[in-house]
Amino acid sequence: MKADAFAQLKLLDVQELDSRCDQLRHRLAHLEETQQLAAIATERREMDDRARDVRIHLEDLTREQRKADADVEQVKTRLTRDQQRMDAGLVSNPKDLERMQSELVSLGRRISALEDAELEVMEELEQTQNEYDALQGRLAELDATAAELSASRTEKAQGIETELAAAIAQRKTAADGLPEDLLSLYERIRTQKGGVAAARLRARRCEGCSLELTASDLGSIAKAATDEVLRCEECNRILVRTSESGI
Repeated sequence: MKADAFAQLKLLDVQELDSRCDQLRHRLAHLEETQQLAAIATERREMDDRARDVRIHLEDLTREQRKADADVEQVKTRLTRDQQRMDAGLVSNPKDLERMQSELVSLGRRISALEDAELEVMEELEQTQNEYDALQGRLAELDATAAELSASRTEKAQGIETELAAAIAQRKTAADGLPEDLLSLYERIRTQKGGVAAARLRARRCEGCSLELTASDLGSIAKAATDEVLRCEECNRILVRTSESGI
C-alpha cells in the first residue's frame, strides 16, 4: 500500500487521539464512584431484605403482645368479678365458697403465668424494635452516601464526557483528508490489536510492541520508498517512519 509520508504522520495523530478516547471511555466506565455505588446497592438489598423480615416479625410480636394483654385482662376481669361476689356475700354455700376460693387461687396463678409470658413478649418486642430501628438507620446512611456518590459521579462523568467530545472532534479533524484505504487498514488493525494500529519507529524500535528491529528489517526499511506503508514484522502494526527512527 502507498500513502504520502505526511498522511502517515497524520495517522499517528489519529492514533494518539483514538488512544486518548479509549482511555477516557475506560475512565468513564470504571469510575470509582460507580464501583462504590454497586457495593452500596448490594448492601442495601441485603439490609432491605433483613429489615423486611424483622418488620414481619415485629408485626407478629405486636399481635402476640395485644393477645397477651387481652388474655391477662380477661382473667383479671374474671378474678375481680368472682372476688366481688365473694366479698358481697353472694356465695353462701360452703362448697360453692370453697370451690370459688380454689378458683381464685388458680386464676391468680394463671394471671402470673400470663404476665410472665407477656413480659417475655414485650422484651423480645423491644429487642426486635431496636434491631429494626438500627436497620432503618443503616438504610438511611446508605441512601445518603449513595446520593453523595451519585452527585460526585455525575460531576466527574460530565468532565470526562466534555474531554471525550473534544477528543472526538479533534480526531475527526485529524482524520479528514487521509486516504480511505489507509484508514480502512488502520481501523482493521485497531480492532485486531485492541486499539493500537499505528506506531512510530523510534530509535530502531517499534513503539507498538516495544521490540527492536533486526538489522535486516532496518535495511529493508531504509531502502523502502517514503510513501510505502510499512508493517512491523513482529506485531504487524503500521510502522511510521519519523526523524527519530534511527535509520
